[in-house]
Amino acid sequence: MKILFVSLGCDKNLVDSEEMLGTLRAKGFDFTDDEAQADAAVVNTCCFIMDAQKESIDHILALAERRTEGSLKALIVTGCMAQRYKDEILKEIPEVDAVIGTTEEAKIAEVLLEILEGGKPEGEGGRLLIGDENARTGTEAERVVTTGGYYSYLKIAEGCDKHCTYCVIPSIRGAYRSVPMEELVRQAESLAEKGVRELILVAQETTLYGTDLYGKKALPELLLKLSAIDGIEWIRLMYCYPEEITREIAEAMRDIPKVLHYIDMPVQHAADSILTRMGRRTDRRELTEKVAMLRELMPDICIRTTLITGFPGEKEEDHRELMEFVEEMRFDRLGVFTYSKEEGTPAAKMSPQVPARVKKKRQKELMLLQQRIAFDAAKDMEGRVVEAIVEGKIVGEDVYIGRTYKDAPGVDGVLFIETGRELLTGDLVRVQVTGSREYDLIGGIYYESAE
Repeated sequence: MKILFVSLGCDKNLVDSEEMLGTLRAKGFDFTDDEAQADAAVVNTCCFIMDAQKESIDHILALAERRTEGSLKALIVTGCMAQRYKDEILKEIPEVDAVIGTTEEAKIAEVLLEILEGGKPEGEGGRLLIGDENARTGTEAERVVTTGGYYSYLKIAEGCDKHCTYCVIPSIRGAYRSVPMEELVRQAESLAEKGVRELILVAQETTLYGTDLYGKKALPELLLKLSAIDGIEWIRLMYCYPEEITREIAEAMRDIPKVLHYIDMPVQHAADSILTRMGRRTDRRELTEKVAMLRELMPDICIRTTLITGFPGEKEEDHRELMEFVEEMRFDRLGVFTYSKEEGTPAAKMSPQVPARVKKKRQKELMLLQQRIAFDAAKDMEGRVVEAIVEGKIVGEDVYIGRTYKDAPGVDGVLFIETGRELLTGDLVRVQVTGSREYDLIGGIYYESAE
C-alpha cells in the first residue's frame, strides 16, 4: 500500500510528519509523491494564519475528489487544523475518513489500517481522534528524515505558555512541555548515524527548554550534550523569545564550538504600545539591550527576526518607530508578516482593525528597508573566508549550492560555490566569498597558502 503524505506549515509540523512516516513505515506502508499511484493520503495541516488554513483546505478538497472517485481508499487529516476545526472538517468534507489531533498522531497507522480493512469507521472512536492538547507526544518508531539527510530538525518542546493576543497555538498545542533530555540525545544520536551533520533546534520557544522538567532553563546543558555527539558538526537555534535569552544561554552559544553564532529571535514589533497590545513581554529598550548583549558576546552573530505589521491599533507613528528600529538594529535576516485576524484570539476583537491595503503598504516599506540593509551586508562579506555546508550541484555547471552559518535552510539565502572539484552533499568546505547577488553570496573553494 502506497501513501501520499502532504506536510504543510512549519518545521515543527514537519517533525510530526516525519514521526508519522516512521510509524507508517514500521507497519509496512510505502510512500509516493504521485497522487495517481497513492492508495491512501494523509494531510498534516497548518492553521497558524488564514493563508495557511486556505492552503490546507485546498489540499484536502483536491484529495477529497480522488476519494470520491475511488482512486483513494482512505483520506486522513491531522495536525493543527484537525485539532482546531475537527467538527467542521467532518461535517463539511465527508470524504475525510478520520481526523487525528496533535497529540494522537502516534495512532496514524492503526487508524489507517482500520479504514483500509473495514471501510470508513463510524462514530467518535473511528472518525475522530482528538486527545488532551497537553498530553505528551512522540512515537517509538524511527523518524523518516525528509530534509535530504545532512540536516534535520530536532523538536525540543511542544506547546506554549505565552498567550500572545494574536496567536492560536496555545489553544491547539497546549501548555509548554519539554522533551526529556535523554530522549533528545537519543534522537540526535540516531539522526547522526543516518548522516545528519546539522541539527536545527525548534519549538514554539526554545529558550524556555527544561523549565517544566528541571525547574531551570536547561538549554545550555542540552547544547553541551548534543555537541558531544560524533557526526554532529553544526547546531542551530531557532525561535528564541527575546525576554528569555539570558547571558548564560548567549555564553553557551559563544563557548560551545559546534553551536552556530546564529539566532532566530522573533521581536514582532518595536513600539511599546503595540507590544503591549500584542501581549508581548518586552519593550523597545529591552529589545535593544538584548541585541547589544548578543553582539557584545558574539560580534559575528547573525540575528534573524520576524515582524508583524498592521496589528489592530497600529498608527502611522507606530509604523515609523518600527522602521527606525529596523534601521537602528540592522538585523541580518528579517521577515515581515501582515497581521492575520484569527478567530478566537483577543486581537480579533480589538479595534480599530487596520485596512488590508495599509498593512500591505507598511509591509512593503519594511521589506524595502530590510532589502537595502541585507544587500549591503552581503556586499560586506566579499573577501571573507567562511565555512559552508554543501546542499547540491547545479546541473551542467561547476557550481554547487551551499549555506553558511548565517543561512538557515528554506528561509535565508545561499552561497554559490564555483569549483571544478567534486563535492558531496553535506560536505563542510571553506569558501572565499568573491561577490554577492542580492541576498545570496558567490565564492570559490579557499586553498590556504603553503606558508
